[in-house]
Amino acid sequence: MYGFRQQNGKLVWEQNHEKVQIEPWGRDSLRVRATMNAAIRDDLPGALLEPTATESHIEIGEERALIRNGKIAAEVSLVTNTTRFFNPITGAEYLVEQAPRFRWPPARNYASLNSELFRVDVWFKAYEGERFYGLGQHQHGHLDQKGCVIDLFQCNTEVAIPFLLSNRGYGFLWNNPAVGRVELGKNATRWVADATPQVDYWITAGETPAEIMEHYADATGHAPMLPEWAAGFWQSKLRYVTQDELLAVAREYKRRGLLLSIIVIDFFHWTVQGDWRFDLGHWPDPAGMVRELEAMGVKLMVSIWPTVNTLSQNFEEMRRRGLLVRSERGSPMTKPFRDTKPEGLVPVHFYDATNP
Repeated sequence: MYGFRQQNGKLVWEQNHEKVQIEPWGRDSLRVRATMNAAIRDDLPGALLEPTATESHIEIGEERALIRNGKIAAEVSLVTNTTRFFNPITGAEYLVEQAPRFRWPPARNYASLNSELFRVDVWFKAYEGERFYGLGQHQHGHLDQKGCVIDLFQCNTEVAIPFLLSNRGYGFLWNNPAVGRVELGKNATRWVADATPQVDYWITAGETPAEIMEHYADATGHAPMLPEWAAGFWQSKLRYVTQDELLAVAREYKRRGLLLSIIVIDFFHWTVQGDWRFDLGHWPDPAGMVRELEAMGVKLMVSIWPTVNTLSQNFEEMRRRGLLVRSERGSPMTKPFRDTKPEGLVPVHFYDATNP
């Protein structure tokens, strides 16, 4: 069916085989989903919780339609195939889903991969003076993310959280678990998912950053309060080699009357990667170590790596039962790594933490 319609409080339209829906999703917030498949799916993983009920307003014309939810509204044009998000009270524009001039519309682009998967990119207008904050933890050293390209996957010291906050008064969540990236350029903003069945993003508005973050927490879940012992000072270094070395540091904190909440044992405390037990040659009495630390009011944290050495006592069973992450093609080995033993470089694999 071509054109706009209202369906269970959602604004829905179809054009050129694409299906798009915008719906209220919490206070002052809208969720946008789009696909070239037969239907938009509700069963995909994502960060959004079920929304609280809100009152929305939808207006439908022949070539344009509008949906409003509190302090945010979206106006859609079938002629230009653009979606404009704005403040319906003041008229101020937050964001426009719009391809750069050198591209033919639409702003949502789908490159078919196989079955129901696409490589998707969604383009938005860039604004002079706009600043972006958030997107997780990165090593580039910039507080303002404008001008950065952020890969949307996790690696050591790089934590990707695909939510950003704009000084234009909105927050934006790319609600897609696919590997991808966001490009915050001067001429455009582009969000990319390398393999996904549909576009899925959430946008919220607020008068202050605190209000925007409140909406984000409501939509994705509130973090529990840290226990008191986790809110103090954590001591970690690269690295404690033995139990005696770690206890000597903790005892010195105690002797000087310095408060210490947690002390961390990092890598190479194991026999080999994938055994998940202490090397008793260097850590002869883990239980006694924990008891002494607890008596000093110190908790112990152990860094558990997700890698499995082929020499591990667990490797063969995990390989046989399909508990290791497999690659798309070829060997499931993640990388060669020099472990605790003198064999030199050995192949290590990730275990599949998504396997129940």
